[in-house]
Amino acid sequence: MTPEFLITTLVIVASPGTGALFTLAAGLTRGARASIVAAFACTLGVIPHMAAAITGLAALLHTSALAFEIIKYFGVAYLLYMAWATLREKGALSVDTDAAPKSVRQVLLSGILVNILNPKLSIFFFAFLPQFVPSGAPDGLTRMLELSGVFMAMTFVIFAIYGVFAAAVRKHVVTRPRVLNWMRRTFAAAFVALGAKLALTER
Repeated sequence: MTPEFLITTLVIVASPGTGALFTLAAGLTRGARASIVAAFACTLGVIPHMAAAITGLAALLHTSALAFEIIKYFGVAYLLYMAWATLREKGALSVDTDAAPKSVRQVLLSGILVNILNPKLSIFFFAFLPQFVPSGAPDGLTRMLELSGVFMAMTFVIFAIYGVFAAAVRKHVVTRPRVLNWMRRTFAAAFVALGAKLALTER
């Protein structure tokens, strides 16, 4: 497991995307238990993206330099878009403190859909994951499964930390928009840095 993969995964998972915000909202509005369920649901939503990358695109990237370049620059463009969208976002963390309780099933379904429909995950698995598997490696499939497992584990742990922390400080966070603005700027800068690094990556 390379440090580059772990750092990239940490930044992607920890960035304030739809899954992270969904888990934060669960913690802020419904407490720690709901946030853990939400984190687990978002982790399950990773599986379709992982399966698509492993069953199809990895082989294409191995044989086609053009496909690799196209996907790489699509990844760069999306990272820059994420930086812009993160800075532009103003209402993602609106909280309804009087929201009616949701069942575990409802939270699970919502969280799974949030990550299945999250294009950031598709970009990660299609454009980033194959770069950490050596070309021509005989155990390429096993390697991709291992990396995907690490991504899913990190997703659950980071999201659960977000949700539990949000539940613990819910009253303070909701009343301090400056903290949220600082977080958005920090993650936007991380997206730009990752985009620049990816643009310089060679097949």
